[in-house]
Amino acid sequence: MAKLLLGKEVNAALNARIIADCEALKAQGIQPTLGIVRCGERPDDLSYERGATKRAATLGVAVEKFVLPADVTKEELLSVIDGINANDKIHGVLMFRPLPKHLKADEDEICNRLDPRKDVDGMTDGSNAGVFMNKKLGFAPCTPAACMEILDHYGIDCTGKKAVVIGRSLVVGKPAAIMLMAKNATVTVCHTRTRNVAQEAQKADILVSSAGVLRSLTKDYVRPGQIVIDVSINWDEAKGGIAGDAVFDEVEPIVDAITPVPGGVGAVTTSVLIGHVVEAAKRTLA
Repeated sequence: MAKLLLGKEVNAALNARIIADCEALKAQGIQPTLGIVRCGERPDDLSYERGATKRAATLGVAVEKFVLPADVTKEELLSVIDGINANDKIHGVLMFRPLPKHLKADEDEICNRLDPRKDVDGMTDGSNAGVFMNKKLGFAPCTPAACMEILDHYGIDCTGKKAVVIGRSLVVGKPAAIMLMAKNATVTVCHTRTRNVAQEAQKADILVSSAGVLRSLTKDYVRPGQIVIDVSINWDEAKGGIAGDAVFDEVEPIVDAITPVPGGVGAVTTSVLIGHVVEAAKRTLA
């Protein structure tokens, strides 16, 4: 039976650090503040906003919301972002994406208008550059950062280990691979054009699955001794709930440790986001 790498245990430790850092900043007259930019009333955006707002309040981080209509113009949205960039009291920004359809063609320009120093969700080119160069230029996307928090919390040393990442998105797969390399792992990235993915996956000491395909990670992809980080959140119609890529009942009895879905990586991402806001506030003191 595999050890379950539970997000709630990681959160407990991470949240304790965030609270301590918040208190230290407040003692110096700095209130860490998250700015939330939302265009329209998408139910999934509203749900994440409620969770982020609640978590921020619990940890001592203030929230300022910038709610715009779904038909907001590019110029209006850029003006809001410019105002946030100029506001020294807002340390980190969460802007919900995808933006409304009429702004899709301009999404790259709009995202990169944000000062990378306030980009706590890894959406600017500056943040991506920081990940790839291992420098403090913005912040990594929250999901791969949550994977690293899980590995750190459970004392999983990546040095010299073979890591395989399934998925090459700029949101998870690519930054996860770079962050694993920064931890001295030897990394292989598999994707839709990779041949014999199962063979490659079996070679891994640490296997990160971010394919986003329900039941795609079967027993044929794993072996004893592996650590499996199942990043994906898929809707499982048969079970009427969410599930990862892994066929959990097949994979869990084989591997040494695995993150459950729900209750694994996804449970840590919101705390990572708030932690990035606090770190952004700390960097203003440097």
